[in-house]
Amino acid sequence: MILATVSLLAGAAAGLIGALFRICLLKADDWRNALLASASNWSVAGFLLVVTVCAVSTAVAAWLVRRLCPFASGSGIPHVEAVLHDELEPAPPALVPVKFVGGVLAIASGQALGREGPSVQMGATICHLIGKLLRRNPADCLVLLAAGAGAGLATAFNAPIAGAVFVLEELYRRFDTRIAIATTGASAGAIAISRVLLGDQPDFHIDDFAHPGFGTVPVFLAFGAVIGLLGIAYNRTLLAALSAAERLKRVPVELRAACIGAAVGVIAWFAPDLVGGGDPITQRTLVATQIPVWLPLVLLLRFLLGAVSYSAGTPGGLFAPMLVLGALGGSIFAVVCLYCLPGFAADPRAFAVVGMAAFFTAVVRSPVTGIVLATEMTGSFTLLLPMLGSCFAAMLVPTLLNDPPIYDSLREQTLRAQRH
Repeated sequence: MILATVSLLAGAAAGLIGALFRICLLKADDWRNALLASASNWSVAGFLLVVTVCAVSTAVAAWLVRRLCPFASGSGIPHVEAVLHDELEPAPPALVPVKFVGGVLAIASGQALGREGPSVQMGATICHLIGKLLRRNPADCLVLLAAGAGAGLATAFNAPIAGAVFVLEELYRRFDTRIAIATTGASAGAIAISRVLLGDQPDFHIDDFAHPGFGTVPVFLAFGAVIGLLGIAYNRTLLAALSAAERLKRVPVELRAACIGAAVGVIAWFAPDLVGGGDPITQRTLVATQIPVWLPLVLLLRFLLGAVSYSAGTPGGLFAPMLVLGALGGSIFAVVCLYCLPGFAADPRAFAVVGMAAFFTAVVRSPVTGIVLATEMTGSFTLLLPMLGSCFAAMLVPTLLNDPPIYDSLREQTLRAQRH
C-alpha cells in the first residue's frame, strides 16, 4: 500500500518535469523556426548565423554532459536498464537539470533526437530520489526507478498504457504484480499532471480508418518483413556512427558535437521542415493521401541524420525519430503496392500508422509497446490486426538474422565506456 501511494506521488513529479520539458521543446521549436524565417532575409549572414547557433547549442549540450553528468548522454534508457540489471549505479540528482537543459539545446538546434529518452531518464531519477527521501528500502527504490521511467514515457507521448507496458516488456521483461502496481500508479500520476498542462488529445490527429479485410494480412506480413530489414540497417548504422565517434575520441567531444550541429544547421537552412524531433513530419505523413516522389529521399536523410545526431553525445532519445522512419517507410511501401498490385487498395495513411509500430518493433523488439504506443498516439483502434501481423514479421526477421535489440547493444556500449 505504501509503495502504491508513493508511486502515484512520484509519478506526478515525473509527469510535471516531463510536461515542462515538452513545453520547453515546443517553445524552442518555435524559436528555431522564427530564427530560420528571419535569417532567410539576410542571405549569407543569415546562413552563417543559423549554422553558428546550431553548432554552439549542440556544443554547449555536449559540454554540460561531459562536465556535469556523463550519464546524461544519449537516450538514457540503456543506463536505466543497466541500473535495473545491477550493472551501474543510479544517476545522481544532477542528471535532471543537465538532461533537461541539454535536451532542449540539442533538440532545439535541429538534431533528429526524441524527447522520450530524456523524459524516461529524468522520470526514473526523480522517482528513485523520492524513494530514497522517503526512506524506502533499496528494492522499492529500484521499482520506483522503473516506474518513473514508464511515467516519463507516458508523459513524452501522452500514452499512459504504453508507459506501463514498456516497463514490463522492455525494462523488466517479465510480469510481476508488485512492479505492475507501481508502474501503473506512476503512469497514472504522471498523465494526470501532464494532461493539465498539455491537454488530453492524442499527439497525432488522423481520420478514422475502416477495418482492413482479412485479405490484406499477407501484404502487411510482407511489409513487416521489409521493415524488419530496415530496422536491422538502422541498428547497424546507429552503432557504426557511435563507433566512428569513439575512434575520434582524441577530438574534444564539444568540437565533434559542434561539427554535427553545424551540419544540421546547413540542413535546417535548406530544408527546415526536415530537422528536429520529427513530429511534424510524422503528422504530415499520417494525413497525406498522395505521396510525393521525393519521399524516399526524406526517409534516407532522416535515417542518416538520426544516427549522426545520436553520435554527438548530447541528451536525446530514439523513439520519436523511429516513429518518423516507420511512418515514412509505410507510406512508401503503400505506393509500391499500388504499382505492383493494382487491385490492392493500399491506403498510405494506414501503412504509415502500422509502420510506426512495426519499425519500433524491428529496432527495439518490444512489439506490445510498439502497438500500444502507435494506437495511443494516433487514437486509431481499427488497425490492430495489421499491426499484429506486421510486428510479428518485423520481430521475426531481425531475430532470425541474429541482430540484437538496439538497447541491448547500447547498454553494452555504456558499460564498456564506464569501465574505460
